Amino acid sequence: MSNLTPHSSIILFDGVCLLCSSAVQFILRNDPKGVFHFASLQSETGQRLLAEHKLPLDRLSTIVLIEGNRAYTRSSAALRIARRLRGAWPLAYSAIVIPAPIRNLGYNFVARNRYRWFGKTEHCMLPKPEHKGRFLD
Repeated sequence: MSNLTPHSSIILFDGVCLLCSSAVQFILRNDPKGVFHFASLQSETGQRLLAEHKLPLDRLSTIVLIEGNRAYTRSSAALRIARRLRGAWPLAYSAIVIPAPIRNLGYNFVARNRYRWFGKTEHCMLPKPEHKGRFLD
């Protein structure tokens, strides 16, 4: 993890979920400062980070954002990611005022159906060469 800076954030994602892989590609395109780094939830690094933050190792139905010593999941993670992207995406962060249990209703619905709606792959995505340094082993 030597390629991380103190201002880096780590996103853990479901590496076999096609929706999740598309979201990672979207973040890469809209994060020109390279703030975000990535690891799949299924990877050794992902599992270690989940354990360090006392998150379940077997539940892969959420995105996890690690900023400093804090871990955010579900809609809180998604909104915190959006606020650091270019364009109008930071405006989405205003939804953080909605209580998390209400925000997570929609998030959980999509998470439960993501494989059915978007599909699943046998292997984690391979990053493009220009993004390889943003993925943690």
